[in-house]
Amino acid sequence: MSSFETQLRKGLAELAVLAVLAKEELYGYGIVEKLRELNGLNLSESTVYPILSRLAQENLLATRTEASTAGPTRRYYRLTEAGFRKLRLHSSYWKSVSNSISTLLEGI
Repeated sequence: MSSFETQLRKGLAELAVLAVLAKEELYGYGIVEKLRELNGLNLSESTVYPILSRLAQENLLATRTEASTAGPTRRYYRLTEAGFRKLRLHSSYWKSVSNSISTLLEGI
């Protein structure tokens, strides 16, 4: 993977995590699995878990724990109202930048 691809993925990781959690409450590994289903956005656990921790500290995510029959207790994450606002801001910016880059790349 090129440096450009690595930096782009890192930059989009927070947006991707917020977008996944806007659709449903999930535990950490479930978020990683959802992101792995997307072509080109294979974010590792070592990337996702620090993002979850930071977003929770910033009150963008709420958490709850639940016992699991398949292993240790799971911590579930969901967006707070502030998290939804942050997602809308990130999403708006991404759409603007993405459209601009697409325009620049037309015909190449």
